Amino acid sequence: MIGQGLQIALESLWANKMRSFLSMLGIVIGVGAVIAIVSVGTGSTQQVTSRIADLGSNMITINPSMPRGQWGQIRDVSHSRQKFTLELAEYLELFCPSVRSVIPVKQITGRLISDEVNINATVIGTRVDYAEVNNYEIAQGVFISAEDDRERRPVIVLGYQLAVDLFNNDYPIGKVIKFNYNGRIFSFTVTGVMKEKGGSMAGNLDERAYIPVSVAMDRLTTHKYVDSFIAQAYSSERAISAVKEIEYFLIKYLEDENREQFRIISQDEILDTVSSVTNTMSMMLGGIAAISLLVGGIGIMNIMLVSVTERTREIGIRKALGAKNKNILIQFLMESLSLSSLGGLVGIGFGWVAAYFLSQYGNWPFLISSISIILAFGFALFIGIFFGLYPAMKAAKMNPVDALRYE
Repeated sequence: MIGQGLQIALESLWANKMRSFLSMLGIVIGVGAVIAIVSVGTGSTQQVTSRIADLGSNMITINPSMPRGQWGQIRDVSHSRQKFTLELAEYLELFCPSVRSVIPVKQITGRLISDEVNINATVIGTRVDYAEVNNYEIAQGVFISAEDDRERRPVIVLGYQLAVDLFNNDYPIGKVIKFNYNGRIFSFTVTGVMKEKGGSMAGNLDERAYIPVSVAMDRLTTHKYVDSFIAQAYSSERAISAVKEIEYFLIKYLEDENREQFRIISQDEILDTVSSVTNTMSMMLGGIAAISLLVGGIGIMNIMLVSVTERTREIGIRKALGAKNKNILIQFLMESLSLSSLGGLVGIGFGWVAAYFLSQYGNWPFLISSISIILAFGFALFIGIFFGLYPAMKAAKMNPVDALRYE
């Protein structure tokens, strides 16, 4: 009975090809949109999380708080910034068991000059562990060494793009460049060039240069404090413990019970925030796309009601020949289910193609979730049954005498 009902349903759909196509179009668009949106959300999330992971392993950033206030009054936090010294970095390494190393970062903005070429650039004063913690590899020469920092050597390591802009295709190692900072000129010898890494959550690393932190503090700025610290936990499992240890120590060291003088940002926090935001956006957009499935279901109900009206005499003849109510019900229910299932299958293909081209355009991984396909197709089948049930019941309950009289 089901097989015969399916055969009759397919023959009826084929007899009205254009009408059937337009009826299932809402299902096609809805299923395809859900699959494409979930794919885009999954791929973009993976891209962002991989970029965050590229920033470094088990990395924790510690910054002094920015000035805040209310009623037009800004609270002075310069005293807390001045407590971010090299000694504090040593204390954090000593008293936080889960912390492997703490790297000071001093950021200076000025102009790099090589012959007739001069470029505005950010110079980072730091130590040898900076490259390792940030998963940043050297392409030519060497990175800053502990001896460079200890002896305050005027050496500089260039980001990939800086090296290209300053020296074009020339070999830069051993050449001397100048750095104009606050009207003063400092000479540095190029000892290394970093590999190309591109933009990230921390900015474009290729457009930065790196010098020993001792040189940045003692010769360029004469400040006794740094801008921030980068702490590295021993492992990802101990990163949460490291954050708690750092927070507890800074509260005691800075006498800051309300945590007003410092901010701690870990990779886990960033990843959790990014995942939460992208998942919320994907669910919201997926819900909007699912509305088109409901619209498609209403279209199916509408066309099935029209079909029942058009085939009233057919229903009367079938009942006169012995067809029961359940036979008529199954016939029209199978027709509605065929519309939604065929629309769902076409929608899967449409969503697959749309997700592929969107991933190519957005340059993120092409990922199709099997769960999204199952849910979207299953929902399409449910729509077909739900919106096809009323027209099918209406057809099944027809009085055969009235149906035969219908013209």
